[in-house]
Amino acid sequence: MSQDPQAALRAFPKTTDFFIGIDSDGCAFDTMEVKHKECFIPAFIKHFHLAAVAKYARESCEFVNLYSKDRGANRFPAYVKALDLLAERAEVQRRGFRVPPLPGLRDWIKRETKLGNPVLKAEVEKTGDPDLTRTYAWSVEVNENVEAIVKDVPPFPLVRESLNEMIGRADIMVVSATPGDALKREWDEHGLAQYVGLIAGQELGSKKEHLALAASPEKYARDHVMMIGDAPGDRAAAVANDVLFFPINPGHEEESWRRLYEEALPRFFNGTYQGAYMDEQVARFEALLPASPPWSAPQ
Repeated sequence: MSQDPQAALRAFPKTTDFFIGIDSDGCAFDTMEVKHKECFIPAFIKHFHLAAVAKYARESCEFVNLYSKDRGANRFPAYVKALDLLAERAEVQRRGFRVPPLPGLRDWIKRETKLGNPVLKAEVEKTGDPDLTRTYAWSVEVNENVEAIVKDVPPFPLVRESLNEMIGRADIMVVSATPGDALKREWDEHGLAQYVGLIAGQELGSKKEHLALAASPEKYARDHVMMIGDAPGDRAAAVANDVLFFPINPGHEEESWRRLYEEALPRFFNGTYQGAYMDEQVARFEALLPASPPWSAPQ
């Protein structure tokens, strides 16, 4: 095995002049709600001892990971942000509840880009940091929950048809912050892995890094690369690499895939996607997800 976990990205084979990156959870598959509500959050309340404020912890976690501009972010910084929102809530403060500060986890997030269980496990073994130890136990349980619970969730309508339109015309890669094992299981389960040249998960780095290494300017013209995603982080990765972005709008996924299939893909391949048409898609997308939770709105 290569010592460089990102070697597969650098070696991504260029077979066409176009490249399309596709996010998985909440974009290709309707798995965001079930994963966070049934797999992530109950384990989070358990491992971080949040039972005394479980209602508010659940609301904070759901807001950050499903209903805000942080939707789709890597689990570690996203759930730290949920803790920060939890600590700010008046209801939590009135109860005198102390939200765990987790300095060890925060420090690791600041200095590491490959925020996944393999790197976290190595850090736990090296340092024995109690915050990282607790976080790793939670993250392992999350993955076990996902494997046990998230089954038979098909792709959104027109995902398969869209992939059929792309195949042979674009090089396709899954670009995700989800662990690679879960991605492979889901894409294999529904016969979609055959369409993609690589399934890139959190172990291979950030989405920004996925695009930078696999779809570099040396390989593809910038207007020949498109990122398809349902979260602001997907757009940020596209912007950072100066490539195109098509949004799958949360709550309007079927409509978005139809628009991609009928309008955006033909425009992408004939060179008319960039500009006013893409700006219209992005504006519609950005209006859907707030930055601040509803409980912080002025009364």
